[in-house]
Amino acid sequence: MEQKSYIHDNFLLNSDLAQKLFHTYAADLPIIDYHNHLDAKDIWQDTQHANLSEAWLHSDHYVWRAMRSNGINEHFITGNAPDNDKFAQWCESMPYLLGNPLYQWSHLELKRFFNCDLLLNPDNCKEIWQQCNAQLEQGRNSTREVLKSLKVKTLCTTDSPLSHLQYHAALAESDFDVQVLPTFRADELFVFNNSRALNELIDRLHTLTTIPATTFKNFVTAIEARIENFHRLGCRLSDLGLTTVDFAACNEQEAERLFFKALQDESLTEHEVTQLKTRLFIELGRCYHKYDWSMQVHIGVLVNVNERRKQALGGGTGFSVINDRLIAENLAQLLSALDEQEALPNTVLYNLNPNHNAILSCMAGAFQDSDGSAGKIQFGAAWWFNDHKDGMEAQLTTLKNLGALGRFVGMLTDSRNVFSFSRHEYFRRVLCNLLAKWVEEGEIPHDETLLKQTIENICYKNAERYFNFNQIA
Repeated sequence: MEQKSYIHDNFLLNSDLAQKLFHTYAADLPIIDYHNHLDAKDIWQDTQHANLSEAWLHSDHYVWRAMRSNGINEHFITGNAPDNDKFAQWCESMPYLLGNPLYQWSHLELKRFFNCDLLLNPDNCKEIWQQCNAQLEQGRNSTREVLKSLKVKTLCTTDSPLSHLQYHAALAESDFDVQVLPTFRADELFVFNNSRALNELIDRLHTLTTIPATTFKNFVTAIEARIENFHRLGCRLSDLGLTTVDFAACNEQEAERLFFKALQDESLTEHEVTQLKTRLFIELGRCYHKYDWSMQVHIGVLVNVNERRKQALGGGTGFSVINDRLIAENLAQLLSALDEQEALPNTVLYNLNPNHNAILSCMAGAFQDSDGSAGKIQFGAAWWFNDHKDGMEAQLTTLKNLGALGRFVGMLTDSRNVFSFSRHEYFRRVLCNLLAKWVEEGEIPHDETLLKQTIENICYKNAERYFNFNQIA
């Protein structure tokens, strides 16, 4: 009996109904990827990977963690080993990652982009390397080609508030069919505990906006000038990573006093820093609401926990973990402060700690509006350490139980690798399989029209409506 390829037409689809739902309603939908870390410069230049190591291993901290778990020397991970040697070490690791999403994603990418059915292991390493690299050398699978082949309609990069966005401007004026929009990632604005960083930020804001941001009011005005610039180039999304969720009330006068104190390099207490951060969060939320943007909040990373490795390799190299700090009370106060002013924008809440699934799902329900803004507050897609079949199913199940699953804005890649856009297919397979399971268990009706509507909305139409990308000139 001929062995079936690992990645086949019905991969992850465990029933006839699941297969029908995916192939009939999900597979051919366009993609809106509203949160990723692709570089607009690579899209503009239509960057082509030189080899599989460059595509998979050069910047993916998921991969780096996995290789370390297999005892691979750092020389072959973030070091300067030749790319073919790095790939060989990745192939050595792969058999021990059986069931890991990296195992599934990597083989899905081999199949979709290189029509390669070989399993990643030491025996197949050389053949995979040669077969895939030969296609890359022929000019196949450039950044734009991949995006077009997957029918990506819109993608949103993640950008510094200080970015000049020149490549977004160039793409907007080009004939490239995919809509490439910036996202305003606000993390670096929250530097009130570091006087030097704050003054450098103010200097850069002044250079970009000509606004001397030496008062808190002017600081916010300068930031809004950057938001206006992002808006002109099609930005309709912000993002913020909250390693901890804190809240401390801070009025206008207190914000000015504390901001001046921070500029003078006077030490702020932890409470005072929280006051300024709270005030800035609220001011930013009001701006996002004014410009009809959506606000994304990523919650729960404990960053760079291995100090020795951070000192050797730098931050963001695969040593961050899930945080278990409490979030509910302070998050409720942040959202409520904006809601009281009728200035709470569309908001997508993501948690890294899976124990917070129910908290965020019911928190979203507490701040919905009855003004026709369906699904205004979203419990966001399974993120980072939850970005796998089990995590996706847990997020979808929680949303089914506590929210409005049919209003969910769906999947995103959160990735720096263009090949990872195949994860939309992965998510769609998981979704269709789960819906079919619920049908077969009698939890939801076997109603073809209802299932079709739910799948099309979650995979594409809800995001299209929610973010209003069609209204961008």
